[in-house]
Amino acid sequence: MASEKLTDYELKRLENIRRNDEMMAALKLHSKATQLSNFKRQRVETKSYRVKSEKKPKTENPIVIRVRRSLRTRGIPPDCQGLDGDSVCPTTPPEEKPPCDVSLGPLSMANVRESDHSDSSFIESLMGMAQDDSVQKGKVVDSLDLESLSLDPENIARVTSGRITNVTFFPSSSVRMLAAGNKYGNIAFWNVGDNEVHLYHPHKAPISGILIQPHCFSKIYTSCYDGVLRLMDAEKEIFDLVFESDEKIYALSQPTNETSCLYLAEGSGGLSIWDNRVGKRSSHWDLHDSRINTIDFNCENPHIVATSSSDATACTWDLRYINDNNLTALRTFTHKRSVQSAYFSPSGGSLATTSLDNTIGIYSGVNYEDAAVISHFNQTGRWLSTFRAKWGWDDKYLFIGNMSRGVDVVSAVQRKIAMTLESPHISAIPCRFAINSYEVGMLVGATSGGQVYVWTSR
Repeated sequence: MASEKLTDYELKRLENIRRNDEMMAALKLHSKATQLSNFKRQRVETKSYRVKSEKKPKTENPIVIRVRRSLRTRGIPPDCQGLDGDSVCPTTPPEEKPPCDVSLGPLSMANVRESDHSDSSFIESLMGMAQDDSVQKGKVVDSLDLESLSLDPENIARVTSGRITNVTFFPSSSVRMLAAGNKYGNIAFWNVGDNEVHLYHPHKAPISGILIQPHCFSKIYTSCYDGVLRLMDAEKEIFDLVFESDEKIYALSQPTNETSCLYLAEGSGGLSIWDNRVGKRSSHWDLHDSRINTIDFNCENPHIVATSSSDATACTWDLRYINDNNLTALRTFTHKRSVQSAYFSPSGGSLATTSLDNTIGIYSGVNYEDAAVISHFNQTGRWLSTFRAKWGWDDKYLFIGNMSRGVDVVSAVQRKIAMTLESPHISAIPCRFAINSYEVGMLVGATSGGQVYVWTSR
């Protein structure tokens, strides 16, 4: 009766099961499976135990594993204060050296010296230059033959580590010495062609200005993004603390007719005067809506000053006309993005601006109303100092770096790029420039890897 209730499919299935059991019994598979199961159980029950070795005592000097952690994971905001302007897509960063601690107050030159050799010869040379009457001669005004400019290997040196933010020549006809400051607060001195570089670390943030006193080379003012203004006094062999601001100092300048007053770009658009005669800040004006990047005085009329700012403007001011402790701009030059520099030409008759909107502006005329805009790619990225077009020895040419490791020579007369200085010896992008006013054709370009390239005229 039970079998009658099963379907044909179920009957067939039962028949297959029966035949499979008979086959497995014939092959003794059931007994072998049982033996295998018992064997596994015995292995589990008789497993061995490891004997733990004695714990080694801790060493007195434990090994410390240093793990690099990003600023974000440590809860620290990104370090953008060393940037010279708006940043774009970063390029490959150069090898840079981490900063060391620097104390406030007077610093002995010996204590902040980072070069291996003694600085006694360097100090003696500075004192000798200060006593040399030949350095007081007037500037050379010979015309420049661009084709005569050359870059020799002996005029190339890595004077410091990290990005150079400021470079200048000593105003001398007897020596070819330059000074360069980097983003870590180092100041390097190099007599072009020598094997020795004299390196000091008097600051702890990017150097924003270097002022060599024209009548006393042994006294050099340096400013820094940390708000500190120092005076390097080679006679006393110290970096003295002159002024400590609550704001960052972004630029430092001095008119040719005032040796006792220093002009500082402080904070978000402020311009201050530090008077050494009274030892305090004598004046302060809020001129721009954002930081001032450069301060430059007209050599023919030192009362006229030009400022460039990250608020996308450059302005000219007359320091003689102050109403209710306020200054009114004589003229405002507007760009679409941050203006990184505004420099007067050697005669004072023209003004050149450099902006992150990829333009160089050249303004001339009585009130600088004659304007010319020249296209130039100025997007250097985060790891390079921003480009700043620098006048040569006359009003004809400007020099500015390009992203192809060359130097573009801009003709202010033709209002276009006249030529590009190139050399197989250049391995990095020159960003910041300075000329030796006493030697036509001597031009230095500084890189973000701490190198300087010095062109000379054949």
